[in-house]
Amino acid sequence: MKTLLRSAKLHTICEEAKCPNIAECFGCGTAVFLILGTMCTRGCKYCNVTHGKPLPLNDNEPRDVAESVKNLGLNYVVITSVTRDDLKDGGASVFSETVQEIRRENPKCRIEVLIPDFQGDTIALQKVVDSKPDVVNHNIEVVETLFPVVRPQGDYQRSLLMLKTIKTLSKDMKTKSGLMIGLGETKEQILATMRDLRAAGVDFLTIGQYLQPTKNHALIQRYYTPEEFLEFKNNALDLGFSHVESGPLVRSSYHAKNVFS
Repeated sequence: MKTLLRSAKLHTICEEAKCPNIAECFGCGTAVFLILGTMCTRGCKYCNVTHGKPLPLNDNEPRDVAESVKNLGLNYVVITSVTRDDLKDGGASVFSETVQEIRRENPKCRIEVLIPDFQGDTIALQKVVDSKPDVVNHNIEVVETLFPVVRPQGDYQRSLLMLKTIKTLSKDMKTKSGLMIGLGETKEQILATMRDLRAAGVDFLTIGQYLQPTKNHALIQRYYTPEEFLEFKNNALDLGFSHVESGPLVRSSYHAKNVFS
């Protein structure tokens, strides 16, 4: 898997973010492709992706991703990116091109895009939605009170508005979001975040335990038990989410294709 990715000069968030499920996913030929380079313009306190000044874009990246999806024989692919606040549209046009290239090479493959907030740019968001992926995912990541602490360049209400806007741009588009817990939030704040996401029309939800990537990242405040994750899953299903993945090692794209099973 890694040999194929390096030969195509591609990257995965699985590697960059040190995902705990990388062995399982790579072992069954599943990967989350990371586009727009590996350098993020934001510095969230929980994220292991390198931040700084990005390199120029690879113009062949959409085509390279599509060919790799074909070579791997994938029937469900997730495309995500670093945040590129330096680009006029935040990289939305590259997301769109990548989805279209995958469709041309792999017409039966389902496509999920995991997008940044594009700084709230609705025109950029429209580009992604118009490319017609099967799922548009934007992670809320943490409860609202933690944004200033661990996600200072993000905005809770902006992320909610983005998710809600997707439904206004395409009422049939499936939307998804993810939440990390263990950073100091309360159970009531977790439930409140779920309610906010459902109010924004989100269909699918993932909930996972925050794991500190290095000693320089935000500290873990609490480990939740498997029983508590099951409780959160049941709470979410009761709120109306149609599919929920909730567990200590769950990440945004874990078992992603199960939303259609």
